[in-house]
Amino acid sequence: MKLLHRTQQLSIALLTGLSLATASSAIAFEALPETPPVPEDNPLTPEKIELGKQLFFDPRLSVDGTVSCNSCHNVMASGTDNRPVSVGVGGQKGGRSAPTVWNAAFLTAQFWDGRAATLEDQAKGPILNPIEMGLPHQDVAIERIAAIPGYVEQFATVFGGDNPVTYDNIAKAIATYERTLITPNSPFDRHVKGDEHALSTAAKNGMKLVEELGCTACHNGANFAGPTNLPTGEGFFQKFPTHTGTKYEKQYHLAEDLGRYEVTKKDEDKNMWRVPTWRNVALTAPYFHNGAVGTLDEAVRVMAKTQLNKDLDDTQVNDIVAFLNSLTGEFPEQTLPRLPAMANETVTAE
Repeated sequence: MKLLHRTQQLSIALLTGLSLATASSAIAFEALPETPPVPEDNPLTPEKIELGKQLFFDPRLSVDGTVSCNSCHNVMASGTDNRPVSVGVGGQKGGRSAPTVWNAAFLTAQFWDGRAATLEDQAKGPILNPIEMGLPHQDVAIERIAAIPGYVEQFATVFGGDNPVTYDNIAKAIATYERTLITPNSPFDRHVKGDEHALSTAAKNGMKLVEELGCTACHNGANFAGPTNLPTGEGFFQKFPTHTGTKYEKQYHLAEDLGRYEVTKKDEDKNMWRVPTWRNVALTAPYFHNGAVGTLDEAVRVMAKTQLNKDLDDTQVNDIVAFLNSLTGEFPEQTLPRLPAMANETVTAE
């Protein structure tokens, strides 16, 4: 039986007089699909995936040849750099923690503030960001890639046409590789599919708790990041912190960054954030947009208080953490790519 859209389920429940927690508990859980949605104008092919992987690992897309996409989104591990905030060219630090790239293909908007509608849009941003990869203009990226014979041959094979090395095509290739970064078959997924022994007792208790407390009002859908069937570019946003004035707000500086407001400049978007995935969350410490919280159990306490105005005891926290650990999936094997070389010179020479 096909599940109702989760937002529809929640709305129906609330309209019939149920509490938030009760309404949230009415929402069924879903296993993570093994394939992501793919845009019609950027189909997956083996050749494009390999090209995108090379570009993802290539530091020559940064101004000084020191930073690649993988520097901040390490696919050999958690898909993040496990730092409070990432470090870009010249040792510069950004203002936000790097979200994981694993399962980002299921999100309907990218970045913490949802400013990019697609993985293609997202891929274009860091290369030109002066703090991240630092290229001054997209033409520099095009010139660098077009100067490397191996890349020229690959772009011609993958995209065809008279001028295949374009900034759009660089982004399309990177996004295509990122759509292979899916982690299905977690213990939770196996439980949903009928394996009664996949979850520990603590994890099962935690699964009930996140429903009863109301956590799944926001962290729902197969990716636990909100509905996955929203239109592309329509992010699922929630206010954080919702309950202001808690000890955690000041301790962890949770409200200082205004989130989506920095994109839209609308008052109603102050402290609004795209809901992050719970998938593999046990591996992506430190937590929240500013990476201020170092452990998952503390992050659970912070969320309960700031979003639901609830104080949890140690048993509740431990059970929820056990459930969140059950969302760690199976990672497809990643091998470092051989990057196309240049003989006798380099594109990053000053």
